[in-house]
Amino acid sequence: MALGNHSTITEFILLGLSADPHVQSLLFVLFLVIYLLTLMGNLTMLLVIRTDSHLHTPMYFFLSHLSFLDLCYSSATVPKLLENLLSLKKTISVGGCLAQVFFVFDTGGTEACLLTVMAYDRYVAICHPLFYAQVMSKQICMRLVCSSWILSFLDAFINILPAMNLDFCKDQSIPHYSCELPSLFPLSCSDVSTSFIILLCSSLLHGLGTFFLIVFSYALIVSTILSMSSSSGRGKAFSTCSSHLTAVLLFYGSFFIRYLMPTSGSPLELITSVQYSVVTPLLNPLIYSLKNNEVKAAVRRTFRKYLKY
Repeated sequence: MALGNHSTITEFILLGLSADPHVQSLLFVLFLVIYLLTLMGNLTMLLVIRTDSHLHTPMYFFLSHLSFLDLCYSSATVPKLLENLLSLKKTISVGGCLAQVFFVFDTGGTEACLLTVMAYDRYVAICHPLFYAQVMSKQICMRLVCSSWILSFLDAFINILPAMNLDFCKDQSIPHYSCELPSLFPLSCSDVSTSFIILLCSSLLHGLGTFFLIVFSYALIVSTILSMSSSSGRGKAFSTCSSHLTAVLLFYGSFFIRYLMPTSGSPLELITSVQYSVVTPLLNPLIYSLKNNEVKAAVRRTFRKYLKY
């Protein structure tokens, strides 16, 4: 379906984070450094998990996919943000905008599913350790990851399909640095009720659904840990969950603030969006490396091996 047949507006103007050229220059340097560190951190995690046999376990298999997702998630928005910070004409085509919406939905939704799968992995490891190898086999892990990607693709598809039929003939300005579906609704002169209902239902089912599954998993985990007689065992069990819990709080905290508040272009809205699309992909590899002795040891082994060459 040609987008041009449904739009009298062919491009949007992304107002971004600031109109001050000096501030834009500073933001460009800041976000460029963050993006390069994000690429380096997540690629390092992928390399270390791939090459170090000590990390060939279900938990790190899921973590490698989380690192790949963070690369995709950040790359869906940050390159365009950097381009617009240097450009006088801060525009994006309607097709490019909808493509960005789709990829943000797809990668963000997959990350929500993957964090849920990782919570289930911790539940099995702590609550049913004797059956861990059987329950979290390689085949099952692969199916869980594939299901996360497929479910999120379908979620993104059913949201973007009605959005492609919207006519945009009002203000071209988006009070944001990237395209997100809630920001497009005020710009449409078509009836957006169908798109809004689909967005609301999918956000509740996908966002709240995965969140409640994580909460349920951790309720069972905490119950099991508290029933342990050994204090050292309780401490070790809690430490294996701390990195994942931190990642969950970062992701879902910013997600709920962004999608449950009205679209207004307010500073809080922009800051929240920056956190989950720019900062969180940088922090995830740091969280899992700095708080995990296995990963730190694997990083040292990997770099020692490559330095020998």
